[in-house]
Amino acid sequence: MSSKENPRSLEHPDDIAGIEQAMMESAQNLTPFVHEWQIITPSGTMKWVQGASRPEMQVDGAIVWDGLILDISDRKAAEAVVQQKSQQLEQAIEDLQKAQLQIVQSEKMSALGNLVAGVAHEINNPIGFIAGNVNEAKLGLEDIIEHLQLYRSGASTTEIEQHAQEIEIDYLLEDVPKMIKSMDVGCDRIKNISTSLRTFSRADKDYKVPFNIHEGIDSTILILKHRLKANEQHPAIEVITNYGDIPQVECFPGQLNQVFMNLLANAIDALEESNQGYTFNEIESNINRIIITTSVHNDKYVKIKISDNGIGMNDEVKKRIFDHLFTTKLVGKGTGLGLAIARQIIVEKHEGTLVVNSTLGQGSEFEITLPIGN
Repeated sequence: MSSKENPRSLEHPDDIAGIEQAMMESAQNLTPFVHEWQIITPSGTMKWVQGASRPEMQVDGAIVWDGLILDISDRKAAEAVVQQKSQQLEQAIEDLQKAQLQIVQSEKMSALGNLVAGVAHEINNPIGFIAGNVNEAKLGLEDIIEHLQLYRSGASTTEIEQHAQEIEIDYLLEDVPKMIKSMDVGCDRIKNISTSLRTFSRADKDYKVPFNIHEGIDSTILILKHRLKANEQHPAIEVITNYGDIPQVECFPGQLNQVFMNLLANAIDALEESNQGYTFNEIESNINRIIITTSVHNDKYVKIKISDNGIGMNDEVKKRIFDHLFTTKLVGKGTGLGLAIARQIIVEKHEGTLVVNSTLGQGSEFEITLPIGN
């Protein structure tokens, strides 16, 4: 192309100034012209191209560039997707950090301990998966870019074909998009965790607001999921949710989530205690189970029942279970404040009830009753 010619039929208007600047510098210094820009095809499709050429001064003073133009739309699309996923990951991490700060400021330390352990466990897998794929995708893109550089440098067909075989170009063109897609799945997983964390740790206002009880329970289950999974001592704890068709409840969501956390964590503790002295196979024959049931009562109240088939309680323990500083747990494991605070939140803050039904050796059921409106 000649410096006197100015074809602008395909070039995107936003990129014309950049192209002219690059050509001017190439012409003034007789240095290679290397530039990337967008074009609009006659069909209206937007594409990215890369131009690479060497300028030559002609006898009459005109400058002619000898080179080629490559379609790099696929590479640009891949880079854009990687950048987008990285931004989503950064946003998700930022959301997690903000939510964690809210929890530190508002929740009790017992709930915070479960929360940090749960989130760290749940987020570790997708982050590790994304990190591994980002590195592989980066290496793959570097090989592809190196391959494109051979075209730009005017390498021979033999060199280009040999390099294609060395980097397994066909495999890269197939595998890099798959890696990007898998990173997308990992980002979605982190976003779901972030959403659940925000639901659990939402800061309460000084007045009650409508709240989806099921979302609060689900977010708490997710945070405690690391304690529900199978390990060397016991198989996975089964959680069954029998959700009824209940309306939103006027409440303080952060405080209710604290109650759900306490009751579910206690149920897990009871199951772990009931497993002592039994083998893995013996426990598996009578699987550990937590059942959560919600329903509407008399059109005015919502009932939430959380039951387990753990060790249960005797009558003496049941009478004192909501007393301040009373605990049946080992020293250092329980404070004796959790159920007392839970009952205070339900009864004093929400004008509801919290009662327990339990049979020693069969399990326990905690029943929450909340008024639907103010």
